Amino acid sequence: MNDARRSPVAPSVPSSSGASAGASVGTSAGSDAGTFEQPGLEPASVAESAELAVVTRAGVVESRHIGSAVLVGPDGVVLESIGAPERLMFPRSTLKPFQAIASLRSGALISPEAVALACGSHVGSRKHQELAASVLAAEGLDASALKCPAAWPARHQDLRVHLEAGKTETPLAFNCSGKHAAFLAATRTNGWRLNTYLERSHPLQRVIMDVITEYCGETPTVVGVDGCGAPAPALSLTGLARGFSKLTAATSRRDAEVHAFTVNQAMLDYPWAVHGRGEANTLVLEELGLTAKLGAEGVLVVGAPDGTAVAVKVLDGSSRATNLVALSMLAARGVIELDALGPVLRKIVKPITGGLGAEQVGSIRLAPALLERL
Repeated sequence: MNDARRSPVAPSVPSSSGASAGASVGTSAGSDAGTFEQPGLEPASVAESAELAVVTRAGVVESRHIGSAVLVGPDGVVLESIGAPERLMFPRSTLKPFQAIASLRSGALISPEAVALACGSHVGSRKHQELAASVLAAEGLDASALKCPAAWPARHQDLRVHLEAGKTETPLAFNCSGKHAAFLAATRTNGWRLNTYLERSHPLQRVIMDVITEYCGETPTVVGVDGCGAPAPALSLTGLARGFSKLTAATSRRDAEVHAFTVNQAMLDYPWAVHGRGEANTLVLEELGLTAKLGAEGVLVVGAPDGTAVAVKVLDGSSRATNLVALSMLAARGVIELDALGPVLRKIVKPITGGLGAEQVGSIRLAPALLERL
């Protein structure tokens, strides 16, 4: 590991009842001209995708989750391919760890806790907001410098605290505020223009594209605009899994980049900052010791310390089945013990209930073909 000390480091479950932006080829937000129209750049079709999970009610299949998934080994070799993971998709917020690496490469001087926040899609709690604000304050900035939209805290309890404090919508509560604060820290350090830090021509965004290409092994040719306003490159699901493989193996590889080690270790050390107490990514980090990152529109990537990684994309954008599919695929490879997997999935995948007594009336489970394959 470069310049860093080493740090020690498929059941059926009840069913549970991500910010969007237009995609374009090198165009600004609001334009969809040219999206995926280049030959060979089409996203996966329904026909070439696979059934990943089913939702049942009274024993009858009520819904089907269709998409793709891929699992790679520590060397990046594909061990399991389901659907069409070679097709382009938008990884969305699953790229935040690589964006954080770019911020650190560019000189951002932020705490490990703030690094974890930069990787997160957080719920906007007071603690999340205060941490983002502290990163800005260290650079002589405040929330007005953030180019992400204003938002309310995502959870009722956090919203109540927010309102009782007399606060209104703020970009600090937006789920990407930690990433943007890190962007600004890097930009400030280099004396780059602050008000253009999201433009594709900005020096920081060029570093980000270099990092994504280096880790994922693909040069983005389609770049949209994410919900937070940042460039949103399209990659294959396989490329995303390979990038996460390199990231999560950084805790045990002596030849790993120090910034990859810092990012992965920060997520493991401060899981609350990555998502929120009791939320899916935080639970996987805390209870399974796996690095997990969700992305809007049904994307999830999870990596183990040895570099085994799995990425999932659900075609209709639903995230309901992503954790079940990804964690079950890792368990099938022996990365997760089944007795550890069950309790975590029961916390993440909420039950379908009916009536005043909240009786369980349905379940979500792996699709039969996928279960048989695993």
